[in-house]
Amino acid sequence: MQFNLQRLFSLVTGLWVGGLITVGFLVTPILFSALGDRQVAGMVAGHLFRVEANLSVFLSVVLMILANVLVRQGNDQFRIARWTLLGMLACAISAAFILIPWMESVKDQALYVGMSVMESSFAELFTRLHNISSIVFSIQSLLGLFLAWNLTKK
Repeated sequence: MQFNLQRLFSLVTGLWVGGLITVGFLVTPILFSALGDRQVAGMVAGHLFRVEANLSVFLSVVLMILANVLVRQGNDQFRIARWTLLGMLACAISAAFILIPWMESVKDQALYVGMSVMESSFAELFTRLHNISSIVFSIQSLLGLFLAWNLTKK
């Protein structure tokens, strides 16, 4: 049973971290380069990041529960995984429940006055939130890579 739980943990982690990297560092830059309209690209990217953040909250909680079960079964390799997942959960919660809703609110306020966010007086705030969000996403991605790397140890 323990071996199957470890394999499940590794599989879910690999798929999740692969998805993070794909969305953040492959799909999003392609959206902005392929679509002529930056506002449309931003809306699509925003939706992708919202889905990714909510999925990350769910998966980090599920994997933390699974890691706790594995630690209780005597597998000390997953002690570090729990702390890594806690960091990833903190990043996901800050994105899903603070940064992304705040950014959407700023965009909505700009649209309410008939402008895109980057043409409005909210552009500076939006840029700051976007930069913070990018840093949080990068930290989450690095923690995910660290987690996946540590799972390959014997």
